[in-house]
Amino acid sequence: MVLPWLITAMPQQQREDSTPEIRPEVPTASRKLPGRVFLEHADRMHKNENDSFIVLIGNVYFTKGGMNMYCDSAHYTPETESMDAFGNVRMEQGDTLFIYGDELNYDGLEEVAYLYGDDKDVRLINRDVMLETMEFIYDLGMDLGYYNVGGRLTDAKNRLTSLEGEYIPSTKEANFYIDVHLHSFDEKDTLDIYTDTLFYNTDTHVASLYSPSKVVNAQATIFTDNGQYNTDTNVADLFDRSVVTTPRGNVLVGDTLFYDRNAGYGEAFGNMVLIDSVKSLTLTGDYGFYNELTDSAYVTGLARAIEYSKKDTLYMHARQIETFRVFDTINVEEDTITGTPAYQQIDTLHVLVAHPRVRFYRVDMQGICDSLRFEEVDSTLYMYRHPVVWSGDREIFGKSIAVHMNDSTIDKARVDGNAFSAQHVEEEFYDQISGKTMDAFFENGELVRVEISGNVESIMLPQENDSTYNKIVQLESSFLTAWFKDQQMLRMKTWPESTVTSTPLFLTKRSMYYLKNFRWYEMLRPKDPDDIFTVESYFEDFLDSPE
Repeated sequence: MVLPWLITAMPQQQREDSTPEIRPEVPTASRKLPGRVFLEHADRMHKNENDSFIVLIGNVYFTKGGMNMYCDSAHYTPETESMDAFGNVRMEQGDTLFIYGDELNYDGLEEVAYLYGDDKDVRLINRDVMLETMEFIYDLGMDLGYYNVGGRLTDAKNRLTSLEGEYIPSTKEANFYIDVHLHSFDEKDTLDIYTDTLFYNTDTHVASLYSPSKVVNAQATIFTDNGQYNTDTNVADLFDRSVVTTPRGNVLVGDTLFYDRNAGYGEAFGNMVLIDSVKSLTLTGDYGFYNELTDSAYVTGLARAIEYSKKDTLYMHARQIETFRVFDTINVEEDTITGTPAYQQIDTLHVLVAHPRVRFYRVDMQGICDSLRFEEVDSTLYMYRHPVVWSGDREIFGKSIAVHMNDSTIDKARVDGNAFSAQHVEEEFYDQISGKTMDAFFENGELVRVEISGNVESIMLPQENDSTYNKIVQLESSFLTAWFKDQQMLRMKTWPESTVTSTPLFLTKRSMYYLKNFRWYEMLRPKDPDDIFTVESYFEDFLDSPE
């Protein structure tokens, strides 16, 4: 190192008599030389014979490249360009970077500064960023500052605290480790992030999370091991089966998640799971989304809905499943100025829609159709296009079916258009009833009454007192009501007129066994919760056939 001025000590008498005073000379070496440290000023300096360092006192000022270093006093070693600085230590780089401390140890060979606080923390200020810690290490060669005794970084948006931290002023990148806590200053946002590894950019205000982390705000709580959260936009990109939970009891999981807190919107890619604990509903699939503000959801790709509000769980599959809230309006008053009616929006019901290729299974009921609508308010399944419902050994089908559930079992079912009910008796014999419309009533999952109207036709194989079957009864009427117990008909009422034919079995022909619209769709019936995903070609052909 070259000192900016050299003072040669000599006796006072000699200076006065023979030799002119030597004035300080400023060296011509460029201040931009890499790695070089220059002493620019000190009020006083001296060196003890046994010391390896020079003692500098008063307004001490060093430069290193674009960095200026100031202190009250210092011990400086020219050979290694190292120093120990004391009192009002500060480092300045341009008008953007400032570091303040009580003591500085600078290793010239490694180009590393060690700063310590005494009465107050070491402070690094970089425009609107301030880093505070009791011990701060700054690598000038790498432009990297770090601490490992606890510290905090504050910018205009957030405050971050941790046991260990790093900050790069030139790139505005900060890394935090162990007991990391990010807290937002936004009065409208209650954002807090807790983790052990967090990378943060003070320009973009994006936090990157790489260890088990918890993100908490007013709209949701996020659990992730790998993700990014933009604290300006409140948008998160989450990976590795992250979880988003909401105060309303919703849980969204996926291989990859996109979450927009302000929009209340979450989107899941890969093995999506959405749990709505309020509705006792779970949606799963390959892709889906949830909108908390509109209380709506969508899932596709091996889509499945699991409804567990009752004792028995309902499992349903379709190519697409949607849930949403339906709003209605009522006329509350008339605007006296314009004469136009005023309306108030009221919440009516939650709806689930599944289509196409719907298959569902419940212990007491199974069904298929091409589209389905479930209304939570009255627990009713509305089935369209080739709907078929099975309960026990009974099958019901028609143009459309509405199945109402009460508590844990089927309460009633209404079939409109070519209504048909068939029950297997034995071998190739079936009890059959058809008409234009049919209402079936159940108790504890067992059929107790059937009401049919319009072109009623029936074929039955009544059981004799000795539990044998020996005749087929054919009936035609306009209206029919039948009562059942233990899967057997107790009595029947028809009106206004009926035609009844009874034929002994040994005189019957096979053509007499079935009504013209009879079909037995047992091969299409879901057998268990996993069988709802079985979509064979004959199932596709059935749903594609004319109604």
